[in-house]
Amino acid sequence: MGGIDKDTPVPTEIKLHQKSHLMELAFSDGSRFELSYELLRVYSPSAEVRGHGPGQETLQVGKRDVEITQIEPVGAYAVKPVFSDGHDSGLYSWDYLYWLGANRDRLWQEYLDRMQDAGASRDPADYPALPKEGGCGSGGCGGGSCGSH
Repeated sequence: MGGIDKDTPVPTEIKLHQKSHLMELAFSDGSRFELSYELLRVYSPSAEVRGHGPGQETLQVGKRDVEITQIEPVGAYAVKPVFSDGHDSGLYSWDYLYWLGANRDRLWQEYLDRMQDAGASRDPADYPALPKEGGCGSGGCGGGSCGSH
């Protein structure tokens, strides 16, 4: 889900809560969601996270403390958050944000299960070699920096 579905409600409000690391969304149908920055980061619609095809997804580790440092509008259909780890290539369309909100609890549990199965951690201290900047958004895919090559 990445394009705009004409039947998907549009956001009427988007707020970033820096202390609690939550994005608060209100939609035109009255739905309200709170999405953690970590959830947004690990479910980024970017190639760095999703890969370039089915089965190429990359588990995002050490993202517990990730922050959104800025957010930019993309036309009238999406936003592009810039994360504190340098990730900036995910375009979050309104329908994708709505889907994340509607499925938040299930998606979060799936993420925790994948982390456990991989023996991985959400704690960034467990991954001191993770780059603070880089990835598809700053180095471009093709050079292998997104981990899906």
